[in-house]
Amino acid sequence: MQRLSSIAHAAYHDLLISLQDDQAAGITGIPRLETRNGRAYWYEMFRIGSDVRKRYIGEDTPEVAARIARHRELAELGKARAEDRTRLIRILRAEGAQPIDPATGSILSALARAGTFRLGGTLVGTNAFRLYEGELGLRLRQTDLMATGDIDIAQFEHLSLALEDRVETPLAETFRRLEFEPAPSLDSRAVWRWRQTRSNTMVEFLTPSFRPEEDIRDLPALGVSAQSLHFLNYLIAQPIKAAALYRSGVLVQIPRPEAFAIHKLIVADRRRGGPDQIKSRKDRAQAALLVEILAEDRPDELREAHEDALSRGPHWRDHIARSLARMPETAARLAAL
Repeated sequence: MQRLSSIAHAAYHDLLISLQDDQAAGITGIPRLETRNGRAYWYEMFRIGSDVRKRYIGEDTPEVAARIARHRELAELGKARAEDRTRLIRILRAEGAQPIDPATGSILSALARAGTFRLGGTLVGTNAFRLYEGELGLRLRQTDLMATGDIDIAQFEHLSLALEDRVETPLAETFRRLEFEPAPSLDSRAVWRWRQTRSNTMVEFLTPSFRPEEDIRDLPALGVSAQSLHFLNYLIAQPIKAAALYRSGVLVQIPRPEAFAIHKLIVADRRRGGPDQIKSRKDRAQAALLVEILAEDRPDELREAHEDALSRGPHWRDHIARSLARMPETAARLAAL
C-alpha cells in the first residue's frame, strides 16, 4: 500500500475546504434554519417578483453554520480562492494524485452545477472509491479496482420528497447536452438510467429500498426515477464531501470510507453468477484495501461501522460472513479491532 505525500494530503483537504467555502459564497438570499423531524436544515430565502422562494443549502452542522455566517466575506474572497485552487491542483498533480478522467469529470461537473450533490445526491460505486485517494491519503494504482464505465448516484427518497427544492436545470436537459439518451427500461415512464451515445458511460440513479421488493421509485428533488436497493440506506446514511480533481475541482458527496468497505462485503455476496462474479471479486478487493488502511488509520470508525452492520439482522450478518470466508486477511483485521 502506497501513501500520498503529506504535502499532497494537505493540499487535497485545503482544496476541499475551498470548494465548500465557494458553495457558501454563492448564497445571495437570506439564510434561514428549518427543523423537520428533529433535524435542522438551512435554506436561503429570496424573492422573485411577488413570490418568495427558498433554496436548500444543506443540513445544519457547526461547519455549515460557520460558513453561512461568513458567506458575504467568502463571496468577497472568491477571486483569491479560485487562484488558490489552481495552485492546489498543480501541487496535487505534481505529487502524483490521480485526476478524474475528462469524460467523468465533465459529467460530475454538470451534475454539481445542476445541484445534484447539494440536494443530497451521493456518488457511490467505483467513482466514489477513486476519491478515497485524497480523503485517506492513498496512492490508488490498481487499474482493475479503478476502472468503470458507470456513474452511480444515490439519494434517499424521503429526503428528495422533504427538501421542497429541485435541481437548477432538469437533469434530462443536462444529459441531452452531454449526448446521453434514456436507457431502455421495463417501465418507459420511469427513467433511471442514461447512456452516453458517444461512449459506454452509463449514469444510474439509486435509492434505498425499505420494502420487500426492489422497485423503481421517484426522486422529486432530482427530477428522475431510481432503482431501489436493499442495504443501500447503510451506505449513504452519513455521507462526506469530497473533491474530484477535474479542472479547478468539483465538490461532490460520497459515502464514508468505512461504510463503503463494509457495504462492499454485502454487495459482493449478493452478486450471483456470470458477469456479476467479476464485479464480486472487484467488490471484495476494494473492501480489502479500505479495511487494510482503515484498520491502521481509523480503527474506531471501522469497528463501529462493522458492528453497526452486524447489528441490523441475520441477512446482514450472513452476507458479510460469506464474503469474509473468502477473505481471511480482511476477516482477521476486522476481528482484531
